[in-house]
Amino acid sequence: MKNVGIIGCGNISAAYLRLAPMFKGVHIIAVADLNADAAQARADEFGVQARSIDDLLNSSDIDIIVNLTIPDAHYDVTRSILEHGKHAYSEKPLVLTLEQGKALATLAAEKGLRVGSAPDTFLGGAHQQVRAMIDQGDVGQIVAGTAHVMSHGMEHWHPNPDFFFLPGAGPMLDIGPYYITNLVQLLGPAKRVGALTSMASPTRTILSEPRAGEEIPVKTPTNIHALVEFEQGATITISTSWDVWAHRHANMELYGTKGSLFVPDPNFFGGELEMSGENNDIVPVQAWDHPFGIPNEDHGDQKQANYRCAGLADMVVAIAEDRPHRCGLEIAVHATDIMTSILKSGEIGEFVTLSTTCKRPDPLGPDEARALLK
Repeated sequence: MKNVGIIGCGNISAAYLRLAPMFKGVHIIAVADLNADAAQARADEFGVQARSIDDLLNSSDIDIIVNLTIPDAHYDVTRSILEHGKHAYSEKPLVLTLEQGKALATLAAEKGLRVGSAPDTFLGGAHQQVRAMIDQGDVGQIVAGTAHVMSHGMEHWHPNPDFFFLPGAGPMLDIGPYYITNLVQLLGPAKRVGALTSMASPTRTILSEPRAGEEIPVKTPTNIHALVEFEQGATITISTSWDVWAHRHANMELYGTKGSLFVPDPNFFGGELEMSGENNDIVPVQAWDHPFGIPNEDHGDQKQANYRCAGLADMVVAIAEDRPHRCGLEIAVHATDIMTSILKSGEIGEFVTLSTTCKRPDPLGPDEARALLK
């Protein structure tokens, strides 16, 4: 059992606090935020303690601190967590630059501490089933694929969407981690990228309350189309955009020498998986008996699988078992390298060779997933 604290009490903190009790070894006991009222509100809602950030960092009864601050603060907060002698787990993206990622890796090694990072959706039942199918050669060698995550941004629903349109966010660094991380766990590390980037408008108008009508600046590309070459030979087209009103592109498709896989949205743990063989017929794949693929939350008129905290729970067990955790620092730094190199390629108009690599995280089969649950 590890006692856990949270820094950052915004929207996503409720999901962590709500879902953590499903998992073994994860005991959230306190929260903190720059806004003391926000921390107290979350504490009252979920029956935990509200502490100041300094108190939480210096608390002797806390083993791991989860960093749920805005992306621009991720590096500084995670660094502070490590400097205070605690393991750190960050929401995505782990950092905003490769240099920040390498600095955290050095500090964690010096301190003998773990750093984990979302997304952990790739541990979901659907994506782990795709992993198993690829590993056992069901569609042969993956040679190509596509990934698309496109919409018209966050300003129509988020109460404070400003940071989404600033450097360190945008669709690549905000939504891209789900897609990039899933591709890395499925195919292994990438080796070079090329991209075209743009933005449709230098400003956005907030449509949600309480700031409806307010204009905010756009200072990062909102339309990114990239090509990623993986070390195993596959070339994947990935498009992330907040300048699209509607489209018919699938979330993710992988093309093998013996067939194709149609992968559900990497932003979620579950979803319908389809495949084709050499006969070109696309058919549903029977979902395997994986606990992180079972729908457990209502979303409108349908249920979805949501097992956020799976990555944190796996890190807790990995510390006890002295093994690598699946949502590890190495894969998060490599994903950062891929995403920031895509943005750099868009700036300079050239392919960019990556300077990092990583090992694929171990698969999380049904039995291993069940072992994480209470």
